[in-house]
Amino acid sequence: MIAEIGHFSMTLALALALVLGIVPLVGTARRDLRLMGTAQPAAIGMFLFTLVSFGCLMSAFIQNDFSIALVASNSNSALPLPYRIAATWGSHEGSILLWVLMLGGWACAVALFSRSLSAELRARILAVMGLMAVGFYLFILFTSNPFDRLIPAAADGRDLNPLLQDPGMVFHPPLLYMGYVGLSVAFAFAVAGMISGRFDAAWARWTRPWTAVAWAFLTLGIALGSFWAYYELGWGGWWFWDPVENASFMPWLVATALMHSLSVTEKRGAFRNWTVLLAILAFSLSLVGTFLVRSGVLTSVHAFATDPTRGVFILAFLAVVVGGSLTLFAWRAPTIGVGNRFSTVSRESFLLANNILLVVAMAAVLLGTLYPLVIDALGIGKISVGPPYFDSVFYPLMAPALFLMAIGPVTRWKQAELPELTDRFKWVLAVAVIAALLAPVVAMLAGHGDIAVRPLVSLGLAFAFWIMAAVIVTVFDTLRDRNGRLAIASEARKQPASVWGMHLAHFGIALFVFGVALVKGYEIEGEHRMAVGDTVATGSYSLRFVGTKPIVGPNYRGTRGVFQLYDSATPAADAKPIAVLSPEKRIYSAGGMPMTEAAINRSPMRDVYVAMGEEVDGGAWVVRAQIKPFVNWIWIGWVFMAIGGLTAASDKRYRRAGRRQQAATLPAAAPAPAQG
Repeated sequence: MIAEIGHFSMTLALALALVLGIVPLVGTARRDLRLMGTAQPAAIGMFLFTLVSFGCLMSAFIQNDFSIALVASNSNSALPLPYRIAATWGSHEGSILLWVLMLGGWACAVALFSRSLSAELRARILAVMGLMAVGFYLFILFTSNPFDRLIPAAADGRDLNPLLQDPGMVFHPPLLYMGYVGLSVAFAFAVAGMISGRFDAAWARWTRPWTAVAWAFLTLGIALGSFWAYYELGWGGWWFWDPVENASFMPWLVATALMHSLSVTEKRGAFRNWTVLLAILAFSLSLVGTFLVRSGVLTSVHAFATDPTRGVFILAFLAVVVGGSLTLFAWRAPTIGVGNRFSTVSRESFLLANNILLVVAMAAVLLGTLYPLVIDALGIGKISVGPPYFDSVFYPLMAPALFLMAIGPVTRWKQAELPELTDRFKWVLAVAVIAALLAPVVAMLAGHGDIAVRPLVSLGLAFAFWIMAAVIVTVFDTLRDRNGRLAIASEARKQPASVWGMHLAHFGIALFVFGVALVKGYEIEGEHRMAVGDTVATGSYSLRFVGTKPIVGPNYRGTRGVFQLYDSATPAADAKPIAVLSPEKRIYSAGGMPMTEAAINRSPMRDVYVAMGEEVDGGAWVVRAQIKPFVNWIWIGWVFMAIGGLTAASDKRYRRAGRRQQAATLPAAAPAPAQG
């Protein structure tokens, strides 16, 4: 009965979502506090019933219940327990149930942790989230039921896609969906504000922490997905501009712009229209990503579905959500206002320029992602838009954004003076230029034999150190007292958490740019035909093929290679290896699918990446060997960004100010009418 309980719980969750989406809105229209008060229990109940439904599906996977079609299609009795759990969301049906579970969780969090909001605003926010949940529940129940029975039950399952049988896939989808769906909170705040027609500092202050948390989770999800692709797919890249990768990156770009815009709306009352539009756009792009992954319009290792019927449903839902919110925006835009004025040289101007660059970069990625699909749909032909397009368009847009990132946080609000900024940043610029000129030396230390100067690498390093130096200088200035002396303990406590979060996130972006510049400029790749006993040189390292041995796993068999790594391109006969690398070639028992498991020798300076291809004549193997200078700094930078987002969200000012301005945010609701 587990499947029936799960299906019934989902039906009850749909009923509560309908209550949540309708009754509180009626309450706000009638100014009835009792009707508005139904929002909180309805949101909590919706989440709990969805949790029960999700728990039933997970239990079916754990217990190998092959009478459920989804379990029979995506699991196997030999599958290890952690991957049976991950198989719960490793399919289209399970992943969309995870999506709606996250949506219910965010709604429950808003219901529990937004009590200092006015009753009207909280009711409208939760009602908007309830209406979105209704769409997803209907999508699941009518097109993607995860509890469909298989009669007769299968003797065993087909197995989970071997690509997903990895620890990274246990955590990547939940983190990514927490970010995706978390943007619905900012969207709900924007729609609720447009319904009421009130956008002030309190509204922006309450929206900021929810947006920051969603952005942090989305950052972690993207980082983990990139890391998984790097070590699991066997090609050694960390980003391929795959359409599904772009589907998560586009809302991240807009959410980044939204966080900066919210700060201006809170501090200066400006950018109100822009902030609302960004909130709509960020969540709309999350829905676009859902459409791309589940509609069958593209083929990707990340895509779930190939059923066009599901794509039509999501496309219709997307049209309702985006069209309805933009129509409401067009109606309310004159009442929202543009906010306070500011001069050309000011923090507002720099943040606005940065936001425009982020949105234009998103549009460029969106064009490159959708254009081939549109051309194919029109029957004109098939084209491929790959990394050359994205690299040539995206990087030039990001260069001025990185430059402004260092200047914006220290520029005065409303109006600043250019001589003041020039004097402050002259030493920062000098540090950036000197550091960029040292790029070849850094590459040599990372194991690169060629120390030629590469202008684009030096430019990337200049931007990285420009941001790093600006953050460090700003932090030291912040920690000085009125007499100019360092007073770390006392001055650090005076700064709000959002300021430290900003510095951490910006420093993380600098680390990311540092890693990207060096790995793209100085990486070494080579494919070799290697027999046992052969030695090949890669950069300033060499690799010796010792041999192979058979391996047997819980649900696969395969071959493991043994390679000795030396820190010299021409090792002596008696040299000792610095590491032994063991890449694998696996064949999974259930489906017979071959998989490559790379072996990586990691260090802060570089990765040595070895993957085995196919066995060729005479017992030799095709071996891919790569040197990746400073590649791990890419993911270290992402982690710094996520920590910065979470730190900013923890700022206590948001909660205290929300309580102080509760009465001023919206007009107080009238008491409920007396009952006769």
